[in-house]
Amino acid sequence: MAEIRLHRLAHSYSRTPRGAEDYAIRSMDHVWEQGGAYALLGPSGCGKSTLLNIISGLLSPSEGEVQFDGRAVNDLSPEQRNIAQVFQFPVVYDTMTVFDNLAFPLRNQGLPETKVTSKVREIAEVLELQPLLDKKARNLTADEKQKVSMGRGLVRDDVSAILFDEPLTVIDPHLKWKLRRKLKQIHEQFNITMVYVTHDQLEASTFADKIAVMYGGQIVQFGTPRELFERPRHTFVGFFIGSPGMNLVDVQPDGDAVRFGNTRLPLPNGMAAALPALAGKRLQLGIRPEFVHVSDEPSAGAMPVEVVHAADLGTYKILTFRLDGTLFKARLSEEQRVPEQHAYVAFPSQWTLLYADDLLVEGHA
Repeated sequence: MAEIRLHRLAHSYSRTPRGAEDYAIRSMDHVWEQGGAYALLGPSGCGKSTLLNIISGLLSPSEGEVQFDGRAVNDLSPEQRNIAQVFQFPVVYDTMTVFDNLAFPLRNQGLPETKVTSKVREIAEVLELQPLLDKKARNLTADEKQKVSMGRGLVRDDVSAILFDEPLTVIDPHLKWKLRRKLKQIHEQFNITMVYVTHDQLEASTFADKIAVMYGGQIVQFGTPRELFERPRHTFVGFFIGSPGMNLVDVQPDGDAVRFGNTRLPLPNGMAAALPALAGKRLQLGIRPEFVHVSDEPSAGAMPVEVVHAADLGTYKILTFRLDGTLFKARLSEEQRVPEQHAYVAFPSQWTLLYADDLLVEGHA
C-alpha cells in the first residue's frame, strides 16, 4: 500500500502546448492517502483515464511528479511501481482455467503453490468464483471474465494500489450493485489503496469514502459524497451530482441581496458581505431541488410560481416550475401532493449557495 501524491502534475498530448486548452490534465496537486477507497468521477473526456494511466505508469506526464510514499516514480514501469490495474474490458488468458488466471500474478512472484492456492481460493470466495475455478476462461460470460480480471488485480496483497478504470462497463446491470459492494468489502478486509474511475455518481458513492470530481482536466472538488451533495464547491459539481442536478440562475447584486428579473433574494450576512469583492464576476445562485420548499398555500417568505410539469418517479416526484421567467426543479416526497397550476416556493438560506465565476463564495453558514 502506498500514499500517492501528485505534485504539479500536468499532461498534454500536444508536443507544443500553447495554452490550458491544449492540456488533458491541467497542473494539479493531489494526495491519495494510504489505504483509502477513492473514486475519480467525471464525464467522458475530462481526463480521468489519462490521470489513472499516469499514476500506473502506462503514460508519462508532460510536467510534474507522481510520488509513492514521497518517492518520485516517473521513471519506473508499472511493474516497478507494483500497481495492479483493472481495465474497462476484461483482460484474461482464454486458454487458462479461472484458477490459473488468478494464480498467474502470484506464480510470477515465485510464491509457493500452497500460498498460491490459499490466496486464489480466498479471492474466489469473495468474488463468488469458486464454481468456475476449473473452467476455461474462454467459456465464461463477459460478466464472469470481468470478475476474473478484477480477481487478478485483487489477488496480490503486496501491491502499492489497485486502480479500476470503469471496470463494470460490461457487467450486467443487476450485478453491478452486488460487485460494487464486493469491492467495498474487499477494501475493508484488506485495507488496500484503491482508486476507482467512473462517470456514474451512484458507482462512485457506493464504492468510495471520498470522491474526486474531475472537470476540464482538473479536480474541482475532493470530498465525501455528502460534502459534494450538500456543499458543491464548483457549479459543475452542483450540476453533475444529484438527480436532477442543482438549480443555478444568473443573478446581479442588489444591496444585501441578489436579483434576477424582478425577484429579489436576500442573502445571509456572510454572503452579502462578500458581494463588493465580487464586482465584475459572473454570479449564480444555486439550490438543490431537494431543498426547495413547495406548498400550495402562501406563507411568509414564499414566492408565487407557475407549475409547468410534474413527473412521478415512483418513490419521489420532480416538479418543474417557473419563477420570474426562469425554470427551476423541486423534488417532492412520494406522499406530497403536487400543486396544480400555481404554487408557493421558498429557498431556505442554509441551502442557498452563491457562486462567482463557478466557484463557491465562502463566508456563510
